Amino acid sequence: MTETVEITCISCPLGCDIDLEVEDGEILSINGATCPAGEEYAKEEYRNPTRTLPTTARVKGGILPLVPVKSAEPLPKGQLEAAMEEIAAVEVTAPVELGDVIVENVCGTGVDIVATRDLPAEESGPLAAD
Repeated sequence: MTETVEITCISCPLGCDIDLEVEDGEILSINGATCPAGEEYAKEEYRNPTRTLPTTARVKGGILPLVPVKSAEPLPKGQLEAAMEEIAAVEVTAPVELGDVIVENVCGTGVDIVATRDLPAEESGPLAAD
């Protein structure tokens, strides 16, 4: 049975609405893309959709309780929820530096979760209150 899958391309600002005619998981035709990049995007989005995952991770002893993190590479779309759960279970100790690996090989994908900013440790001692 042939079905039509609609995908909005994000390869460029045009945002083409692309229709894929698909039968038994095979792409039969692609309509609506105004450039080859759009066609490639639609094929990849249909076959293996991925997303970069931006979120936060808990920090112990930092000047803030959370540090922003993201996936170093796009993750399979179907694994985003599991990745969020794995990140939520982690608490790193400050200081954290931009690029530090917060979770290595998240969900067995081979993709690391990395810090996207520096987060210093909170100061302690007699001068910290000044």
